[in-house]
Amino acid sequence: MTDNIPLQPVRQKKRMDSKHRSGWCECMRCCGRRDPRPRTVWLGHPEKRDQRYPRNVINNQKYNFFTFLPGVLFNQFKYFFNLYFLLLACSQFVPEMRLGALYTYWVPLGFVLAVTIIREAVEEIRCYTRDKEVNSQIYSKLTARGTVKVKSSNIQVGDLIIVEKNQRVPADMIFLRTSEKNGSCFLRTDQLDGETDWKLRLPVACTQRLPTASDLLQIRSYVYAEEPNIDIHNFVGTFTREDSDPPVNESLSIENTLWASTVIASGTVVGVVLYTGRELRSVMNTSNPRSKIGLFDLEVNCLTKILFGALVVVSLVMVALQHFAGRWYLQIIRFLLLFSNIIPISLRVNLDMGKIVYSWMIRRDSKIPGTVVRSSTIPEQLGRISYLLTDKTGTLTQNEMVFKRLHLGTVAYGLDSMDEVQSHIFSIYTQQSQDPPALKGPTLATKVRKTMSSRVHEAVKAIALCHNVTPVYESNGVTDQAEAERHYEDSCRVYQASSPDEVALVQWTESVGLTLVGRDQSSMQLRTPGGQILNFTILQIFPFTYESKRMGIIVRDESTGEITFYMKGADVVMAGIVQYNDWLEEECGNMAREGLRVLVVAKKSLTEEQYQDFEARYVQAKLSVHDRSLKVATVIESLEMEMELLCLTGVEDQLQMDVRPTLETLRNAGIKVWMLTGDKLETATCTAKNAHLVTRTQDIHIFRLVTNRGEAHLELNAFRRKHDCALVISGDSLEVCLKYYEYEFMELACQCPAVICCRCAPTQKAQIVRLLQERTGKLTCAVGDGGNDVSMIQEADCGVGVEGKEGKQASLAADFSITQFKHLGRLLMVHGRNSYKRSAALSQFVIHRSLCISTMQAVFSSVFYFASVPLYQGFLIIGYSTIYTMFPVFSLVLDKDVKSEVAMLYPELYKDLLKGRPLSYKTFLIWVLISIYQGSIIMYGALLLFESEFVHIVAISFTSLILTELLMVALTIQTWHWLMIVAELLSLSCYIASLVFLHEFIDVYFIATLSFLWKVTVITLVSCLPLYVLKYLRRRFSPPSYSKLTS
Repeated sequence: MTDNIPLQPVRQKKRMDSKHRSGWCECMRCCGRRDPRPRTVWLGHPEKRDQRYPRNVINNQKYNFFTFLPGVLFNQFKYFFNLYFLLLACSQFVPEMRLGALYTYWVPLGFVLAVTIIREAVEEIRCYTRDKEVNSQIYSKLTARGTVKVKSSNIQVGDLIIVEKNQRVPADMIFLRTSEKNGSCFLRTDQLDGETDWKLRLPVACTQRLPTASDLLQIRSYVYAEEPNIDIHNFVGTFTREDSDPPVNESLSIENTLWASTVIASGTVVGVVLYTGRELRSVMNTSNPRSKIGLFDLEVNCLTKILFGALVVVSLVMVALQHFAGRWYLQIIRFLLLFSNIIPISLRVNLDMGKIVYSWMIRRDSKIPGTVVRSSTIPEQLGRISYLLTDKTGTLTQNEMVFKRLHLGTVAYGLDSMDEVQSHIFSIYTQQSQDPPALKGPTLATKVRKTMSSRVHEAVKAIALCHNVTPVYESNGVTDQAEAERHYEDSCRVYQASSPDEVALVQWTESVGLTLVGRDQSSMQLRTPGGQILNFTILQIFPFTYESKRMGIIVRDESTGEITFYMKGADVVMAGIVQYNDWLEEECGNMAREGLRVLVVAKKSLTEEQYQDFEARYVQAKLSVHDRSLKVATVIESLEMEMELLCLTGVEDQLQMDVRPTLETLRNAGIKVWMLTGDKLETATCTAKNAHLVTRTQDIHIFRLVTNRGEAHLELNAFRRKHDCALVISGDSLEVCLKYYEYEFMELACQCPAVICCRCAPTQKAQIVRLLQERTGKLTCAVGDGGNDVSMIQEADCGVGVEGKEGKQASLAADFSITQFKHLGRLLMVHGRNSYKRSAALSQFVIHRSLCISTMQAVFSSVFYFASVPLYQGFLIIGYSTIYTMFPVFSLVLDKDVKSEVAMLYPELYKDLLKGRPLSYKTFLIWVLISIYQGSIIMYGALLLFESEFVHIVAISFTSLILTELLMVALTIQTWHWLMIVAELLSLSCYIASLVFLHEFIDVYFIATLSFLWKVTVITLVSCLPLYVLKYLRRRFSPPSYSKLTS
């Protein structure tokens, strides 16, 4: 009964893209810009515009020249920690409040601000340089005066722009003309949607028919386009030519578009610019960069507020004990300044310098070469990641398809037996060429061999014909393009297709002897092992769609006149199309478990009459106005019956090196991995299994495609019944679920061991990251390598970019850049863990150092009638937190509890950090109690043991304090480094050497006496020895987890 608990819909929850768009429109209104509207764009006439359009400028900077300083200062002083020190420093300009020299307050604050401003300035200059490089790229523009060169930033709506092969498209355009003979072009869209499949684009038919490109300026034509929006997969518009009789009207769809940030993969194209600047699809799908503040810094900020509360309480108690006599309010302020050491400014300096050291260590690590730290403010975040969100293509996989298996039912051929396939193909074509006379009594063995050869041949021929691949010939320096095309030169041929799977299949048929050498829109040419060219006419082609999950082609063999219908597709749909067999389901399952992408290949021979009948019905269906797609599908389905099953093909998308062990390490460390990809559902599921993101024992729940609230409700209830199973969901279903049942969906998804989201838009990836942060409160890390991952990387608490085939856009936008996914394990397990533990120890030690001296000040003031007189003045107070103790305390950034090899071997150590124990209220309270104990012992000891002069109290207490700090550092260190020993000895030497110059504070002659030495020794031992004993007992009877590994 509990399974069907009614789900409560999230009220007032707007759709993701509309929310994004409405926020964008709101921003436009605030800036005095009007809402985006549909537009009419005249070809080659940018001056004929009906509204103002933004400049075509890419800008990824956080600040501009005027907002840089105010912006950086605001980001610094909006946190209590920094604001407190600013107010403290400013108070010293008031004579009644001054307690010491101005430099004691302003120098540390100035240093902190200078480091921050310089760091931000360097990052902004880098960003500006990258933007300038993109905005300065040169393109050719068609004008009445001919072709002129124009910068990308000077391109306007309405311009006719020529884009060469391998050149980036500078603005969103409508495709008008191509130099390719087949009248189409391929696009690489990896920086836009993360898919490395090439996309086929078609020019406007009317403009493609014009004799030359310059004729585009002679015709009166315009494009009517929808308002700018974030949808990269759809477009609605019309093309109209007015000066023809009758006027030409053509509908425009996504097939006619060239979006900015894509790259032309074939030929030279001409397009008319529709959208520029901030109205580009790619820009609208990218969130603005934000300044990231680490959780560790926020926790320290919180502790600072607690310390400030303690400071106020101590000051009030001191004034209350004076019975609020005289100008008590001034006394309160003086006490606040006197005890201001409770909140140490050196904490911020030490932590910032620590971050720089951690960043340097990451860059210098030879085990993860090429790693770059772009944001040095958040290395501690790497030590507390709970959710890792990763892209698939290029991040987990290499996007290199390898043909692994051909299965014919009774026999399967793997990589090691492909030579058998080759010999079968060779024997078939040599027999055909020799055309031997029929043997009178062939043996059984010959019959079997002949049958097997013909079966293999039929399968290979089907794979070589059923695809969307086009061979293209390029000059290679020796042979020019025309000659290479004429002679089908192997060395000059490259295959172009919208899917790398198809290229892998065609490359495999080439390797076994049947080569695709030519193709246009109506014919295809294959070359046999003997060099003979087989010609086929393409009668019909049915492209692959997400809904149909299959593709088909009808071809006529020119030599025999035979008409054959070939089809390949996913096993789930093909099982009902092919003739009954008993092996398909089992073998598909076996190959899928190996992580292979399985395609089922089938064929059906058609007579001329059957084909003519089909064609008549097909043409009729395509002309219908109502339910066109349904009628077309019905006609095609009439052919898809009782097809002959030829074979199964298994293609593997090769994983990046060591992806499986890395994911295993992350899982053992308590990190949940979500895969967010723009790829197809089957492909994503396959990769998840292959990479062991989903373990062999886990079930997979594939979330049905839902389109409304009722369907989402039913599917969520079905999913609720599953336990410990991975979730696979498409972007469309995800959007519906988040619209109506956001809370319930996220609650269920967060319980899954792994989640795979396929067909995800870039903004959806960022939205998932945001929801995880809001719903769980845990830290997220996003990993990606393409332009479509930038939003996700910038939204996550910690963004990691992989430098890969999809360019450097993701790695440049990320906080950390790595060269391979496997480096992520060491980045988190070793550097993340060490950075967090070291910063926790460093911050607590700096707080301890300041609380010690503040406790001594409180004891001193209470003994001397609650006077607001400083115990230590001038250089003593500055020297205490700098040259006397700074080096040993800062050397804690070199400390480590276990070796890096052990941290990698036992990722469970990382899991301990997720609870935030290294810096918690409990550990903070322990250090506060230690500070109060030691400060009190040192001060009371000095007061009890001093004899005559006050200056002796200063000498005894200050020396004991310095020695106690040095011993406490030694007590805290877990693994000694030679620099730590140097730091301890250097600090002690500095103190002894400086005593000569401190005669106004310390009696130098008294220090040389035996009395001074034994008093300092006793006080130091009483303050430190009990803590050493407690530490020993704790390690003896309740050792931490890491000590069990090091012992």
